[in-house]
Amino acid sequence: MESAESTAKRIENLLAARKSLKISLEKSKVLAFALEKAGPRLEEINQRLPSLEAAVRPIRARKEALVAVGGHIDRAVGPAAAVLKVFDAVHGLENSLLSDPPSDLAGFLSVLKRLEEALRFLADNCGLAIQWLEDIVEYLEDNSVADARYLLNLKNSLKTLKKLQTDEERARVDGGLLSAALDKLETEFRRLLSENSVPLPMSSSVGEQACISPSPLPVSVIQKLQAIIERLTANNRLEKCISIYVEVRSSNVRASLQALNLDYLEISISEFNDVQSIEGYIAQWGKHLEFAVKHLFEAEYKLCNDVFEKIGLDIWMSCFAKIAAQAGILAFLQFGKMVTESKKDPIKLLKLLDIFASLNKLRLDFNRLFGGKACIEIQNLTRDLIKRVIDGACEIFWELLTQVELQRNTPPPADGGVPRIVTFITDYCNRLLGNDYRPILMQVLVIQRSWKHEKFQERLLMDAILQIIKAIEQNLETWSKAYDDSTLSCLFLMNNHWHFYKNLKGTKLGDLVGDNWLREHEQFKDYYAQMYLRDSWAKLPGLLSREGLIMFSGGRATARDLVKKRLKAFNETFDDMYKKQSNWVVSERDLREKTCQVAVQTIVPVYRSYMQNYGPLVEQDASSSKYAKYTAQSLEKMLTSLFQPKLSKHGSFKVRQSNGKVNNVAVNQMSSPPSVK
Repeated sequence: MESAESTAKRIENLLAARKSLKISLEKSKVLAFALEKAGPRLEEINQRLPSLEAAVRPIRARKEALVAVGGHIDRAVGPAAAVLKVFDAVHGLENSLLSDPPSDLAGFLSVLKRLEEALRFLADNCGLAIQWLEDIVEYLEDNSVADARYLLNLKNSLKTLKKLQTDEERARVDGGLLSAALDKLETEFRRLLSENSVPLPMSSSVGEQACISPSPLPVSVIQKLQAIIERLTANNRLEKCISIYVEVRSSNVRASLQALNLDYLEISISEFNDVQSIEGYIAQWGKHLEFAVKHLFEAEYKLCNDVFEKIGLDIWMSCFAKIAAQAGILAFLQFGKMVTESKKDPIKLLKLLDIFASLNKLRLDFNRLFGGKACIEIQNLTRDLIKRVIDGACEIFWELLTQVELQRNTPPPADGGVPRIVTFITDYCNRLLGNDYRPILMQVLVIQRSWKHEKFQERLLMDAILQIIKAIEQNLETWSKAYDDSTLSCLFLMNNHWHFYKNLKGTKLGDLVGDNWLREHEQFKDYYAQMYLRDSWAKLPGLLSREGLIMFSGGRATARDLVKKRLKAFNETFDDMYKKQSNWVVSERDLREKTCQVAVQTIVPVYRSYMQNYGPLVEQDASSSKYAKYTAQSLEKMLTSLFQPKLSKHGSFKVRQSNGKVNNVAVNQMSSPPSVK
């Protein structure tokens, strides 16, 4: 049996073991807790180990590589630091360049210039800095001074830097600080032009102003524009600058011209039949063109020179050419061309001469303003217009004789008056010989002959007109023979010979044909006047014969019958003659009054005397009114009312076109003198 001492010993050992196990268990719990907390820290250390390894990599690199890398770093740090410094300076300019230029244009331009200089520095040095940095990366990679991850980060950074450099180049054009600043300058350029471009005030004396308009912009504004142009040109924005200038200034010129009502420049060739329908516009065209050239385009020419003179002649001439074209000079030239394309007629010759005179008057201005190569379109259109005008005018002039001769086969006027072509041609030739048209026509004829290497003498012009007048004379002779009534033929010749004498005496045409020619026509007038009287009214007094009449107080039936018979014959003859001649015309007032007066003097005194002596024989008769039909006063009144012009058209002047068609130019016979439309 185990002793009590032994049992007590075992219990003591068990208690000690229990205590030891309890202590170990507590320590295990503490250690487990500590291990649980150390896990994330170990993971963090594990993640940092590669970078720590990379950081200590150079220590493990070869000594020679570590020594050389310092020089590479020194070479790259200098350019990179300079680039960073300039970048900082550029950002410092941002606030100034995003402000409005009008507040301080000079300051704005100064800051802009600094920005340009900074960008040029960046363009020159940023690439160099990148090259040095690339050299460092390459060296580190070749000499294993840095690990792959570190090198990858460096390469990505360099790619980003290169991309930024490329974007900066593009930003100089499409966006960024410089582009924004240049946009503001363009806006300011437009504002300065728009606010100082005022349409020239129009007046009723357009075309009569002698002075040439001064530069339409103040000197201070021009200086600002020049400064802006300088900066925009330096940044390849001159074309946009010119575009703005042309837009604003051409719009200003058009606004000035609007007050002149130039809608007629838009008329097409199909909208009118002949030149007469637009002759008023042709007269306006000359005045308006002169005003536009001497005042508006002259001012624009000078202003273009003032604003763009520092850029160069070709630039400002090109700018002016665009303004002139857009403002309306081409429309003026096109209108002139349209006139040349209209139907041919003699009136057109005068209008073509008017157009030539207007262009010739502005010849020196055209050569000076539009003589540059930039204005080649205007030059070509002008030369084409002048050639069309000269050829068209010469063609019509040389065809006049043929056109007059073609009228010979037309019937003469039924009223015996002056044919329309006679009044037209005499007045027309007078105008061609007048001071207004003769020198112009001479110049046109000389120019066309010179194109053919031929000479033109003034005598050729005189001879051509003389032949036209001779053709008219021949027409009259032919027409006079077309009348069935010889009396009407005499009246017709009397009218026309007097027209020649009365309307040509003292005129340019009269001087050309000469005094002898005029006196001949005056004599012919007298001759045919006598022939007319002899074959008409001079026959009436013979019907009032006194033969067989014996006067006595009681009267006789035989005498009364004779008086009745003779008065009846007189009345019937007078009525027939008066009725017929009531439709005849003597258009010249002096000749008409004289012709009527001669008829009165031929008839009325004889009739008055006859009625005083023999009227009582029939006045007592119940049918006296049948024989004593007229009083001397009523006869005189009727005779003096003859030959009054009628408000009607007589004949027409037909001009045969090149296509064989005939263009009628019928003008009122009563135009005095015929107005040229």
